Amino acid sequence: MGDSGDIARLGSVTALLDATGFFFKAARDAFPGAAETDWVQATALDPGSVGPGGAWRLDFRCFAVADPSGAGWTLIDAGVGPAESPGAPWCPVPGRLPGLLTDAGISREDVHTVVLTHLHEDHTGWASDATGRPFFPRARYVVQRAETASLDRQDPVWSWGVEPLRAAGQLHEVDGRHRLRRGITLLPTPGHTPGHQSVLIEGQDDGRDVLVTGDLLVHAVQLANPALAYAHERDPEAARASREDLLTRAADRRMVLATAHLTSPFVELSARPAPA
Repeated sequence: MGDSGDIARLGSVTALLDATGFFFKAARDAFPGAAETDWVQATALDPGSVGPGGAWRLDFRCFAVADPSGAGWTLIDAGVGPAESPGAPWCPVPGRLPGLLTDAGISREDVHTVVLTHLHEDHTGWASDATGRPFFPRARYVVQRAETASLDRQDPVWSWGVEPLRAAGQLHEVDGRHRLRRGITLLPTPGHTPGHQSVLIEGQDDGRDVLVTGDLLVHAVQLANPALAYAHERDPEAARASREDLLTRAADRRMVLATAHLTSPFVELSARPAPA
């Protein structure tokens, strides 16, 4: 287990580092409620996130999960996308996902499911291409109905991702907890956005479950103190409740976190997160 460059593997789960860059505000500005002790713990947990002058260095990561039968792949999140994607104003585009899939031996045609944890531009960039075609031609794209319902129709993700996928008949909306297939369950974790979901992957060879967190947590300071609000959460109270609940369950079951934005793709939890 661990990071080995742009591609890292843990059992059936492959982490794909689409991009790395600096956030448009310093970490301390993004988490104004954090205490100095929280930052000390966060730096120890994820030293790679500390950039010059307090800049927040973060990764933008997707995860591919192999079918037990070897018949195909489930992709979780779709990265920052090409140069023309909606994330271009602040994300480090273009992302590297197409080349990484090739290097990992994954054909776009073999991706049968794309789970979108939420509809922010840094998680939907490779959902479609600049011509408006679904980037994964044979995949159903799975999102919570509450997420599409809450998305502003003027948001560029709507025209970039939602409309083309819906027109192609590839958008699949679900409500609440949803078993995607044996070993993969979608867990509603609202707060960052109204329909945010995380993904539980069970049945790894070593007996450890993997929890793909999406933006349930976006920085290690929220591992140090899960009660901390992030400045860009839609509903901070709901986000806090989702995070505290799921991280406590993850720690109790010794799950491995698969993180979108921490600078390590896989984070082991061996104890309960610090209480609020």
